[in-house]
Amino acid sequence: MAVAFAGCAGLIGFGLYLQHALGLEPCPLCILQRYAFVAAGLVGLVAALHGPGSRAGQRAYAVLLAVMALAGLGVAARQVWLQHNPPPVAECGPGLEYMIEAFPLTQLLPALFQGSGDCAKVVWTFLGLSIPEWSLACFLGLAGLGVLAFLRAAPSQA
Repeated sequence: MAVAFAGCAGLIGFGLYLQHALGLEPCPLCILQRYAFVAAGLVGLVAALHGPGSRAGQRAYAVLLAVMALAGLGVAARQVWLQHNPPPVAECGPGLEYMIEAFPLTQLLPALFQGSGDCAKVVWTFLGLSIPEWSLACFLGLAGLGVLAFLRAAPSQA
C-alpha cells in the first residue's frame, strides 16, 4: 500500500508542476481526478502506517483503494470521452470553486460531469496520450493494485 501512496503523491506533485511551472490550469474534471488521487493516496498511507495484521483489515484497505481508484477512473473516462467527442460548441463553464459555492449538490454533480469546453481541450501530451488518458491508466493500475492486495490477503486454499 505504500506503493499506492508514493505513486499518488508523485502524480499529485506532477500535476502541481504542470499547473504552477507550466501554467496549465486544471478544469473541474481534472480537479476531481486530483481529489481521487489524494483519497487513494491517503488510503495507501493509512494502510502502510497501520499495517493491519488481520486479513479482514488488509481486505478493507484493498477495497477502499479499489473504490477510490474506480471513482477516479470514472471521472477520467468521462474526460477522455469528452476529449474524443468534444461538444459542438465548446463553452467554458464556471470554475469549480464558484460552482461549489453557487449550486446545491443535486445540481453541482451533474454539471461537473457534463464537463465544459475546458475539459474537452487537450493541452498537453506525453507519448501521444493526454493528461486524462494518463490518469485513466494510473487509476486502472491503482484499481489493479487494490484487487491484487485483496487477493493476496485472501486465505490460502490448501
